[in-house]
Amino acid sequence: MPQPAPTSPTVLRIILGRQLQALREKAGMTYEQAADAIYASAWTLRRMEKAEVGLKLNYVKSLLLAYGVTDVREIDSFLGLAREATNKRGWWHSYTDVLPAWFRVFPGLEQAAELIRGYEPHCVPGLLQTEDYARALTTAGYPNATHEETSRRVALRMARQQILTRPDPPRLWAVIDEAVLRRPVGGPGVMRAQFDRLIEATGQPNVTLQVLPFTAGAHPVMYGMFHLPARSPPPSATVSTTAPPSASHPPNSAPAGPWRSHRKP
Repeated sequence: MPQPAPTSPTVLRIILGRQLQALREKAGMTYEQAADAIYASAWTLRRMEKAEVGLKLNYVKSLLLAYGVTDVREIDSFLGLAREATNKRGWWHSYTDVLPAWFRVFPGLEQAAELIRGYEPHCVPGLLQTEDYARALTTAGYPNATHEETSRRVALRMARQQILTRPDPPRLWAVIDEAVLRRPVGGPGVMRAQFDRLIEATGQPNVTLQVLPFTAGAHPVMYGMFHLPARSPPPSATVSTTAPPSASHPPNSAPAGPWRSHRKP
């Protein structure tokens, strides 16, 4: 039954969704059969289990009873967590107007992560960008955006960075392609300040930064970027620009050979 509540409502919804899925499967019920118990569609049930929608308490209670959960204390505990996951909103929700749909779940996962691993072939990871670098990237990526929209996107990125300096920060392990260091963004002054920021970041005990040189040639993640926030124990999730089948299988150990590291993992 429910585990202690994580710090992020996003992660809590994922945990509860997975537990609902496990209970349904244990009860031997299909999506359609379970959906009938709450007078909803199978599509709605799938979205609940995948944490794509909030958890309606009357739906959750009916599902628990349909799955054979009859202990009042267990039901009340589950409903309490479902209520928290639904009512508690993270700070990033105030930026939903500038959050792309594919990215909306990510700040919550990032906030609750103990380890964040990622690879960036084109630009500095968002958690390590300076404000001017982020503004230059945002302006290039959204050329038709208003000044206010650009400022809000930059503010969101800067706000995400607070996790690296909080009292109990996650460990960040980032690999960037050599092209990231060679691609001019925003002009020489912006790049100089960004290099200084990367050097400063490698001085933090929870940050590992590695560079994949051109001489490495072809490699398994040439399809694009990935970011993998994880807790111990999971859940974890991958956010990728292209999301190929292999996107959910990043390296599980420190890369060897051509990977140049500024700090040992």
